[in-house]
Amino acid sequence: MLSSFNEWLWQHRFWLPPNVTWAELEDRDGRVYPHPQDMLAALPLALVLLAMRLAFERFIGLPLSRWLGVRDQTRKQVKPNATLEKYFLTEGHRPEEPQLSLLAAQCGLTLRQTQRWFRRRRKQDQTQLTKKFCEASWRFLFYLSSFVGGLSVLYHESWLWAPVRCWDNYPNQPLKPSLYWWYLLELAFYLSLLIRLPFDVKRKDFKEQVIHHFVVVILMTFSYSTNLLRIGSLVLLLHDSADYLLEACKMVNYTQYQQVCDALFLIFSLVFFYTRLVLFPTQILYTTYYESLGNRGPFFGYYFFNGLLMLLQLLHVFWSCLILRMLRSFIKKGQMEKDIRSDMEESDSSEDEAAAQESLQLKNGAARGPRPAPTDGPRSRVAARLTRHTTAT
Repeated sequence: MLSSFNEWLWQHRFWLPPNVTWAELEDRDGRVYPHPQDMLAALPLALVLLAMRLAFERFIGLPLSRWLGVRDQTRKQVKPNATLEKYFLTEGHRPEEPQLSLLAAQCGLTLRQTQRWFRRRRKQDQTQLTKKFCEASWRFLFYLSSFVGGLSVLYHESWLWAPVRCWDNYPNQPLKPSLYWWYLLELAFYLSLLIRLPFDVKRKDFKEQVIHHFVVVILMTFSYSTNLLRIGSLVLLLHDSADYLLEACKMVNYTQYQQVCDALFLIFSLVFFYTRLVLFPTQILYTTYYESLGNRGPFFGYYFFNGLLMLLQLLHVFWSCLILRMLRSFIKKGQMEKDIRSDMEESDSSEDEAAAQESLQLKNGAARGPRPAPTDGPRSRVAARLTRHTTAT
């Protein structure tokens, strides 16, 4: 049954242009063509990259972060409280004020003590800066190496400068060893990112990152299997040209070199907008949608490939909106915010500011709305005496 399904799934009329069969992609006369089973080598290579990443982060990334002055803040551990811990894990990390008052009454705490407990408990779950730096430094190293390597592979190829040449004599385009190894390494890297996603820093665009990685893996596998390596290589090179700048900006952002970070952020924004919002739709999407057909009619693989590329473009628009918001804030404040694009999780400094503001509001009685003041505890009794004394004077 499985063999019958596999035979039905890989019918040439689904994935190849009309009047083209898989027999035309068989090796012959010293000409080598890509085969789907070649991509299986990416699985063990992904495990090798994971081992290399662990070694890099421990022996290079961590010492480098300390040398550049990245320091983890000391965080106070919260006192164990079963009721609050259960709510934190099951209901949410930021309870509303009525729920906070109810939890405070259940635990015999003041409202402020309960707020402080949740604030410190959230801090405990925040990722330390050194971990973020190590992750960014590993991705920076790979993206930069991949971009330089891909540029050296494609620099002398005609389709790099004229994407319409990607369809010359398609699909009878022999596979070059250098292109194969570069493609295989890229696929292995994205597979390693998927494996590490549950353990890496959770960012606000976590779902979009998962979708992006899955789309990239499917695109690479499909493009290799159907010998769409030329257009696939252009997509990879276009993405790598901005990704290493993003990771470099993150690395510097975790240090104290704010001016360098601001400059990198501006350069990254320009490269990202030009490659993802200009070159990608006008060069890549245009040639795959219009010029790829030539004298052939559309087929299922044509719609499948273009659909995935369009999904990728929607993700580009989503991240462009985030970057534009960062740029707007940069123009208003004169410096970049603490995090870039997807790296916008709550920071320790923002927590400290919230704590100070909250403390000031509680002292002045200027909370966000009318609420009863706590009547228990020595601090409340002292505050009452001070109020009476102030009124008397």
